[in-house]
Amino acid sequence: MSDWRPGTTRAALQARGEIFAQLRRFFAKRQILEVDTPILSRFGVTDPAIEPLRLTPSQAETASMFLQSSPEFAMKRLLASGSGPIYQLGKAFRDGEIGRRHNPEFTLLEWYRPGFSLDQLIQEVGELICECLDRDAWELVSYRALFQEVLAIDPWTISVPELKEVAAKQLDVGELELDYDGWLDLLMSHVLEPVLAHRGLQFVCDYPPSQAALARCADRNGRRVAERFELYVDGIELANGYRELLDAAELIDRAAGDNARRHTSAQEARALDSRLIEAMQEGLPDCSGVALGVDRLLMAKLGLDRLSAVMPFDWTRV
Repeated sequence: MSDWRPGTTRAALQARGEIFAQLRRFFAKRQILEVDTPILSRFGVTDPAIEPLRLTPSQAETASMFLQSSPEFAMKRLLASGSGPIYQLGKAFRDGEIGRRHNPEFTLLEWYRPGFSLDQLIQEVGELICECLDRDAWELVSYRALFQEVLAIDPWTISVPELKEVAAKQLDVGELELDYDGWLDLLMSHVLEPVLAHRGLQFVCDYPPSQAALARCADRNGRRVAERFELYVDGIELANGYRELLDAAELIDRAAGDNARRHTSAQEARALDSRLIEAMQEGLPDCSGVALGVDRLLMAKLGLDRLSAVMPFDWTRV
């Protein structure tokens, strides 16, 4: 098929439009305001695992502009200004993410609930996904319990050499050298996610503090955990939620740590969004938030195995 044509069917296009309408009805019933923030920013994210698409100076009026990898920072500025509960359905961009379940341009649903605990947000996410996929239940498991069940290890006590040894028994790691979180991520994606493929809707919660990103940390059952979750649908990661970090000073410290890791891996350092810091210093309300991949949701709904089958024009056709 010539690449001028869409890579999907009319039935998938119709399902895409229907799921957009369904999502908007879901939030309208709950009186959550739809917002629309810029896709361009002067700041990229500091997270070493995310590379935003960048506009060169000749393409933008300023020296450095990025296509948003998430509307999170702009939405948090709205929250700090008193917007109340909000959601956004729109495009996000990440450099280098190309594959069966990845596309550099994708559709993201993100929403924030002031006053919600993480458990309340998990309940709402579960209700939304069950409604969209015609499912009737979900399960909740802790990150630690999942590793103990599948690999008989405790991520909170295991050392990096021991993690490498566990990985080598499961996978061909060759001469690969990773840090603590690198080995955990490798085991999660290549060993644990295939197990989750047989478990329907599964929320994985209470991550190691080193994987907190922009989530708060808390003591739970004698351990420090990141108050975040990831939702897997038949083994496919669909959503990532946090009890949102409120402390601007802590965010600055985490960004410095991110940039130190970027330096170690020869990645470019990223400046933290100064307007987000100002908004948090003014006062971000106690809230929980989540980002959900809509293309993956549609892929699960239609029983398809690649994002390009649900996108009118994936990266190979633009």
